[in-house]
Amino acid sequence: MRVRRWGTALVLLLTATAPPVTAAETATAVAAHPSPAGAPPGPLPLSRLFDNRAVSDNSRPEAADFDGAGRSLSAQDLAAAGWSPGSALTLDGARLTLARTAPGTPDNVLADGQPVAVRGRGEALTFLVAGTGGTATGTGTVHYRDGSRSTYELTAPDWRSGPAATKAVTLPHLNAPGGQLSGTARLYAVTVPLRAGREVGSVVLPEASGPSGALHVFAVSVRDTGRGRTGSWAASTAGYRAVGPWTDRTLRLVVHSGAGGPRARIRIANTFAAAPVDIGAASIAVRGAEAAAKRTPVPLTFGKGHTGVRIPAGAEAFSDPVDFTVPAGTDLLVSLHLPGTVTAAPVHQEAAQQSYLSTTGSGDRTADTGGAAYTGTMTFWPFLTGVDVAGGPGSIVALGDSITDGVKSTSGTNRRWPDVLARRFQAQHALPRYGVLGQGISANRIVTDRYPGEGVSTDTGGVSARHRLERDVLAQPSARTVVVFEGINDVRWGTSADEVIAGLRALAGRAHERGLRVVVATIAPCEGYPDCTPDVEARRQAVNAFVREHGGAVFEATLDFDAVLRDPQRPVRLLPAYDSGDHLHPGDAGLAALGNAVDLRALVPGRS
Repeated sequence: MRVRRWGTALVLLLTATAPPVTAAETATAVAAHPSPAGAPPGPLPLSRLFDNRAVSDNSRPEAADFDGAGRSLSAQDLAAAGWSPGSALTLDGARLTLARTAPGTPDNVLADGQPVAVRGRGEALTFLVAGTGGTATGTGTVHYRDGSRSTYELTAPDWRSGPAATKAVTLPHLNAPGGQLSGTARLYAVTVPLRAGREVGSVVLPEASGPSGALHVFAVSVRDTGRGRTGSWAASTAGYRAVGPWTDRTLRLVVHSGAGGPRARIRIANTFAAAPVDIGAASIAVRGAEAAAKRTPVPLTFGKGHTGVRIPAGAEAFSDPVDFTVPAGTDLLVSLHLPGTVTAAPVHQEAAQQSYLSTTGSGDRTADTGGAAYTGTMTFWPFLTGVDVAGGPGSIVALGDSITDGVKSTSGTNRRWPDVLARRFQAQHALPRYGVLGQGISANRIVTDRYPGEGVSTDTGGVSARHRLERDVLAQPSARTVVVFEGINDVRWGTSADEVIAGLRALAGRAHERGLRVVVATIAPCEGYPDCTPDVEARRQAVNAFVREHGGAVFEATLDFDAVLRDPQRPVRLLPAYDSGDHLHPGDAGLAALGNAVDLRALVPGRS
């Protein structure tokens, strides 16, 4: 065993744990990151620091020891998930590359103060991590090219007991010296903020200390979700449900643009999945009538020119930007060819919009201008989670539940309150013309998960707002402001007012770390809905009192949606003219009232 000192931290390395660094590699690294005479070597690429074996082949499980007890991840399970050595994975907007290492060889770093060569400019740093022996936490340092530095707190959930709701991938087995064991293993993508506008030069990993578990780092990269883009449309993945089966079919999904722009790209997500999905081809078009395009669809490519893409379990894919003018406030058709058989898919269940699919075995119909091939219909959105446009000032994100999702609005008419807000932004010129992204999920909660985060399920209420904040808000293109309008489902299902308030505070704190403006709305009334009891009303009133009386100290602005929707004659219920009829969800008139009640200036960053 030999001892290497990184600054003040000691790292113990088995002499046989990594291939030797060649003289040429050392010279190159030192030249790129010079160190004073007598100081430890400058930052090295992460792969040159690997000192732990996490992955073993099923035929040689004893060749790796991830957790110090001889257990490891199965190379075959990783490959089945699409996580093969050398794979490039996009996780919450960050592109991470797995090490091109053979099973049983070093493939991750036990974090203990090592300086890592990382370059890039963006708003966050993403690590692919896992803890062993418990949740692992620590403080690291980012060194910027201008000589400044900042610290970050990194938490890696335990690979066995960490939450399913935030995992990047779940594997169904463990390898052990005596053979394969049943039981899940998970890896996590964890993102921490960077100082805005500064270029990263290197990153010092957290030091091992205290009772925390061991923190393993598999990959790291700088995430830039801006790059001159604005979100035009988005939908949250609400669950993973059985579909079809769909074999060699094309989906033609109808979505409605908010902001317009001269170039476009789409985002396809395989969130919550256990296996990769193949997209054979894709296209985008302005909608004509029903499933027909107004003009010939524009083909989309992936990875600099490929017509299709394989998306690993839990990952996502962005199409290459294409010259396609997205008009503001217009229905678009996004077509996806599925060449294989798909039996389950990540979905946004409550689309309030009819989309289309071709017949089984009809092949690639993404180039069809007409809609004759699209004989089937569906009222949910599978796979597609975003349409972005080039340019523009950035995005406002509406994080919410069924009211934000437009449940009980007239299908196909785009009358959700975020749609109303988007039209208002596009119709004015006094303020930046932001895109508005509706990230509502019916049945969603702030504090607790409805859908557990993995497995095929009929529950499409999503993971909690706190667990989806990274994916649905912070990773959205050029997100500037988040509007949080949630809590009715929490108080209806027994969550205390104090827990909801703590959840709102936590959401605001994380958004502020990333430089977002945070606006929070009061909870609307629901008397007359079967489970809206006096106890529920008391909890709702307590949360609203906090937002009204103390919100100014926690959030940049508040919206009194309760006051907009309530009946002045009986404030515990919706105004009858705004009630869809179920006494919980506003109808079209109520949603319009919400969208029109928002002072647009309250959503603009930098304004008091």
